[in-house]
Amino acid sequence: MQASARVAFLGNDAWSVPSLEALAGSRHEIALVVTAAPKPAGRGSRPRPTAVATGARDLDLPLAEVETARSGTGLERVASATPDVLVVVAYGEILPAAVLNVPAIAPVNLHFSLLPELRGASPVQHALLLGLERTGVTTMVMDEGLDTGPILLQREERIVPSDDAGTLGARLAVAGAGVLVETIDALVTNSITPTPQDDSKATYAPKLRADDRVLVWTEAATDLVDRCRALSPEPAATTTFRDRTLKVFRGDAVHESGEPGAIVAVTPEGPVVATGTGGFRLLDVAPEGRKRIRGSDFVNGFRPRVGERLG
Repeated sequence: MQASARVAFLGNDAWSVPSLEALAGSRHEIALVVTAAPKPAGRGSRPRPTAVATGARDLDLPLAEVETARSGTGLERVASATPDVLVVVAYGEILPAAVLNVPAIAPVNLHFSLLPELRGASPVQHALLLGLERTGVTTMVMDEGLDTGPILLQREERIVPSDDAGTLGARLAVAGAGVLVETIDALVTNSITPTPQDDSKATYAPKLRADDRVLVWTEAATDLVDRCRALSPEPAATTTFRDRTLKVFRGDAVHESGEPGAIVAVTPEGPVVATGTGGFRLLDVAPEGRKRIRGSDFVNGFRPRVGERLG
């Protein structure tokens, strides 16, 4: 009979759910799922459970919705589950030693980059923002640092030109789920050796701020294309058009030039805005108060003119 582990799972995000589902379908036992307490959201500000809470209920798993796992009730619930392995996937808290010392075998984090590249809260978005051609997933033994623990397993994933944060993150979540199960399989049989990270090769992916959403038209068109990919589908890059906010989800770089921020051409696919280098054609946008539309519909509905400015 193959060895199995008793697992406590911590996660909040939709990208956490494939790992939860993979573990639930494996030979390992999920003793407890920990996620953030419901928060007001949407119209009416009704409390909305996390994606992990919904997934745990669908799978009929033991669930604790807590304000934090760092102390108090959250820590007590984790400790009382007596896990062999503590699994953390997109949970959003840096955990102290009091939590990391709970599991009998190891605390394991699934991170959406090839560590030590892109340590931090937004590795998927930064992989696109930097125009990388490849990224991946990493499982590591957690320590008290920010994604600094020794590496267990990694798997590379190619980034394709059509990717945005939504598609790339979803693909990494599925790939990571398989790597996570492989990691726990290896830990319970003691057939894996953690490898320390090379800190000299570390890069960082901090949480994106509101200022990072704003398109700066003096930048190169290719960089603006990558910024839109990194911020799509949520929260989206932004600019202004006719003094109102315009969300920009997708664009492409074209051979046009002019004063940065000015519309220099209006094509059937969308208007072209001059940038610091080249032109940026708006392919998917959302005018203020409206849903996402194609650039062609924006052209037909708003009639942008050559010489008008954005931003």
